Amino acid sequence: MTLMHLSFYSAFTLSSLGLAFHRTHLISALLCLESMMLSLYVALAMWPIQTQTPSSTILPILMLTFAACEAGTGLALLVASTRTHGSDHLHNFNLLQC
Repeated sequence: MTLMHLSFYSAFTLSSLGLAFHRTHLISALLCLESMMLSLYVALAMWPIQTQTPSSTILPILMLTFAACEAGTGLALLVASTRTHGSDHLHNFNLLQC
């Protein structure tokens, strides 16, 4: 395993552990999700370089587009929840209530 692979795996693992264990605020959960998407993007962008293929793939660009949409949706939810509940603490939200 190269150092590059180790850094991608560790970045993804640390961000998923942060999402699993530090869920007090919605903004911290969104940051962990964004770091997971960024580590996957960098891994997919470096994959053609590692395999030495002459053409670049469209997959990293699509993933970056979905990550931007996810970030926009997450920030919209953050603003909406802060306006309705007064804070971004995740324990204040009742997801079963409409």
